[in-house]
Amino acid sequence: MQTPDRFYPIVDSVAWVDRLVRCGVRTVQLRAKELDHASAVTMIRAALAVTLPADVQLIVNDYWQAAIDAGAGHLHLGQEDLAEADLAAIRKAGLTLGVSTHDEAELETALAASPDYVALGPIWPTTLKVMRFAPQGLARISEWKRRLGPTPLIAIGGVTLERAPDVFAAGADSIAVVSDVTMNADPEARVAAWLAFTGRSA
Repeated sequence: MQTPDRFYPIVDSVAWVDRLVRCGVRTVQLRAKELDHASAVTMIRAALAVTLPADVQLIVNDYWQAAIDAGAGHLHLGQEDLAEADLAAIRKAGLTLGVSTHDEAELETALAASPDYVALGPIWPTTLKVMRFAPQGLARISEWKRRLGPTPLIAIGGVTLERAPDVFAAGADSIAVVSDVTMNADPEARVAAWLAFTGRSA
């Protein structure tokens, strides 16, 4: 895969994927929870029908077998999912792999899987879900980037457009965004501002 765009939104429905593609995003992660296999395959195929014609990278969260069966090209796994996934099957299917990390041990686990990128978070407190890890802060971004070298680093968690300059300055290659878009009063305008900031505006 090409490195995920510097602006990397994460959404939970095909409707959101379509909305973001229409706004001009180039990378989007589909993260829907508690789907059975058949439902996951159906959702991924529907999302691919939106992203492929627009040449947008669709990254599937968690459902590695469904991603393979649906013909996806990119996958993101949390640590628990990584532990249960068949990495050989994922690589054989040609999927790229991103892995979430929250501490040193998880970074070592991620690096053992030879990921195409590593995500670090939460950078700041997030209201999206209860986190068992404390906020990482900007210094951890710099530390992780030194460890990763050329492997892309994605920062996630509590990052807003206003905080983005500091995150990039600390060493992140991309910023994964959830609530700063999906909970914004005008998501299209917010996406346009992100794209303008990251150099992707029309």
